Amino acid sequence: MHKCGPVDDEPPGPVSEISSDPTNRPGGKRVIRLWKLRTWPLRIRLVSAVALLGIALCVAVSAGTLVALRTYLIQQLDAQVVEAQSRSNMFYELGKLPFIRFSGPGPMFLDGPGQSSGTVGAVRSGDTVTESAVITPSGNRQALSATAAAQLTQVPTGQTVSVDLEGVGAYRITAATVAGKDVVILSGLPLSGVEATLSSVAWIIGGFSLVALLGTVAAGMVIIRHELVPLSRMSRAAQSVARMPLDRGEVRLPTPIEPVEPSTAHTEVGRLGTAFNMMVDRVAEGLTARHATEMRVRQFVADASHELRTPLASIQGYTEFAQRLLNDIDEQVDAGRRRDLSSAMARVRAESLRMSQLVEDMLLLARLDTGRPIQSEDVDLTDLVIDAVRDAHIAGPDHRWGLDIPGEPVTITGDRSRLHQALANLLSNARVHTPAGTKIVASLMRNDDDSVAMSVTDHGPGIPHDLLPNVFERFVRGDDSRSRASGSTGLGLAITQSVIKAHNGTIDVTSGPFGTAFTMNLPGTVLLGATAPGEPAKPAMSGETVE
Repeated sequence: MHKCGPVDDEPPGPVSEISSDPTNRPGGKRVIRLWKLRTWPLRIRLVSAVALLGIALCVAVSAGTLVALRTYLIQQLDAQVVEAQSRSNMFYELGKLPFIRFSGPGPMFLDGPGQSSGTVGAVRSGDTVTESAVITPSGNRQALSATAAAQLTQVPTGQTVSVDLEGVGAYRITAATVAGKDVVILSGLPLSGVEATLSSVAWIIGGFSLVALLGTVAAGMVIIRHELVPLSRMSRAAQSVARMPLDRGEVRLPTPIEPVEPSTAHTEVGRLGTAFNMMVDRVAEGLTARHATEMRVRQFVADASHELRTPLASIQGYTEFAQRLLNDIDEQVDAGRRRDLSSAMARVRAESLRMSQLVEDMLLLARLDTGRPIQSEDVDLTDLVIDAVRDAHIAGPDHRWGLDIPGEPVTITGDRSRLHQALANLLSNARVHTPAGTKIVASLMRNDDDSVAMSVTDHGPGIPHDLLPNVFERFVRGDDSRSRASGSTGLGLAITQSVIKAHNGTIDVTSGPFGTAFTMNLPGTVLLGATAPGEPAKPAMSGETVE
């Protein structure tokens, strides 16, 4: 509909409102202000631009054609005027005409052969026109009015000019002096033929231009509509995506939004479609990552809740049991009651320590996830590996422990306590998930690119194939049960991975039926042969076994 009057504090004028998708405008309306071209749809603006350019082209071509044609026709008419003037001079100089003189006003040379209808003739002596007449369509002569005769006195000699003679119309008139006499002969032909020709040509050009313009606009609309089809599809797809619930749950975006052919990828629409598809792909990847993170957080909360609930329940039960024993205890209590009380308090302490360790592990993971900086110091990885294997041997004396390290100390910059914890987690994981007597080897080596590789290899039964991709996830264990027989919290490998990432390193795992190998690659400058002054280098320990 069209309105008149101020709208949104704009100057008064027509406003066209078109119902559109609510996402286009908060009020659910798309407002097109006719005086603001930027509010017009692109299709209308392009068609309007084509129409305006077509009109300008038609006007320019038509005007140029008519000007050129008028100049050409006037040149032809001037040549005819010069011929008429030459005949008039000749007939006037003869004095006695060799032809019949018809009665009527005006000079006699108008009755000469070759003088056409509409010819004006006059004789001027000084500043006075003595004779003047025009040949009528019937062939007779008709005298000019006094005003027209006065206009002829203003015609300069030797020139052809346009004069609008009163009573007869526009003429091209020329004046020439008769030889040996103070007499000027004037002759002229009407411009009506030129004007009629120009008018006809203008109508013809205008008609063909209008037809051509309408055809151009129609073809432009079809072409523009066809070329803007990808933009329309992208617009509809964007509106569809905007209406999707992107704030929750798993979201599947339609990708690609607009298929782009390789042959059109370099065009403006092709580049826009490619960029739009890349943007939607990135949004889809972000939404997928967000959903995966949400699911991991939910699983983490559920697992953490269960992990904390179990020791808390144990503490609560044993505390109540101990309380009942304390209520019954006296100096005469037997030794059995004392043993029960001591055992209950020991279990309370054990569960408290396990819960504290779980909380510490969760806190460490949270700190590493937030990107908190780690300590930076020189770490002798050779001593670190030896200390970690020694601790593992004490914790698992039934396993066979091996070392494979270079004879020179390998020093890097990092956080010693975190690196020790990462290696200890791998050793503990190998001990827990392999039977007694299994050989476990911790090795250290320098790579060709100056990075350092620490690995833990066992000869146990290996990791199940379906569990291998998720071994670094939090609360993932070798079995689906929540048994605490091994004392594992399911966070060891996740902590190890986070520690290595904090050192800008990587960790890989390979496993098969004959063993498992975890390899930690730490980048940075590796300092070799860095021994204390006066202290001999440590001997090579490759293949050493600790029983």
